[in-house]
Amino acid sequence: MNRRLLPTTVVGSYPKPNWLRRLIREYEKGEISDKVMRRAYDDAVKAVVKEQELAGVDILWDGEMRRDEMTSYFARRIEGFTIYGEVRVWGNNYYPKPAIVDELRYKDELAVSDYKFLRKITDREIKVPITGPYTLVDWSFNEYYRTREEAVYALAEVINQELRRLVDEGANYIQIDDPAVPTHPEEIEVAKNSIEIVTRGVNAYIGMHMCYGDYSKIYPEILEFDVDQIDLEFANRGFKDVEIFKEYEFTKDLGFGCVDVHTRRIESVEEIKDNIRKAFSIVEPKRVYVDPDCGLKLLPSEVAFEKLRNMCQAARELREDLEG
Repeated sequence: MNRRLLPTTVVGSYPKPNWLRRLIREYEKGEISDKVMRRAYDDAVKAVVKEQELAGVDILWDGEMRRDEMTSYFARRIEGFTIYGEVRVWGNNYYPKPAIVDELRYKDELAVSDYKFLRKITDREIKVPITGPYTLVDWSFNEYYRTREEAVYALAEVINQELRRLVDEGANYIQIDDPAVPTHPEEIEVAKNSIEIVTRGVNAYIGMHMCYGDYSKIYPEILEFDVDQIDLEFANRGFKDVEIFKEYEFTKDLGFGCVDVHTRRIESVEEIKDNIRKAFSIVEPKRVYVDPDCGLKLLPSEVAFEKLRNMCQAARELREDLEG
């Protein structure tokens, strides 16, 4: 693991190049082959990784070039799911909503090939994001299991198999994306139990990313989750939620969302430095990981790059100040 002071990372997604979006549309119409599409995805990942390296990101991911959406992408690859039509989530953004229609089983790898490809093209630290079982169930229809709890635990067993395979291939930093957890504080125990199942026997550094809901409804309970790091959105909330985490000792590492992914305004280096310093009121600097609030996929690529570059520069300057 990269244990340098204030390591910079990404939460997951990055804007897809326009040429890739065009090829995806052509592929969906049957106008290009699987082979051409695989090569296109590989080339897009190489381009995104190079952008992250140029921006100065310490811990990379592939920008989720191959993923259309964080729920349906995994549902298509897990036995027991089917995909219904698209539903509107906000504005003019839609996603194909999955449904659980049979027993959930591990069918094939979910991110192992992506990790192995990325390992071949960069020598930097890698983080592998996987959507968590609670969010996958919450954002899907359940037409098979008697209760949501039963469905969540069944899915947790499936994802545990994937995490074990990732570790076998050398992955040592895995992020569980579970943004739905804060939106259902009444089910915090179910979410906690699901993470215990997901991480069972997984010898890796585990982060958990959340970005919706009212944090005050799940804190300090989330400190009981079997993870090493909790990664949270702060910038889009004006950093007011920092106060929530001062009430009890924060006993995990902190992934600190210091750049707002919901605006095209590019924060200056000085502004981001001030943002990052707010994390030090929760935990000491050596336990802070620096990242954007969430995935960057909805931003123009040039804006995403500038935000990342300024964020990494801010972390470098703070690192130099702290190390004297």
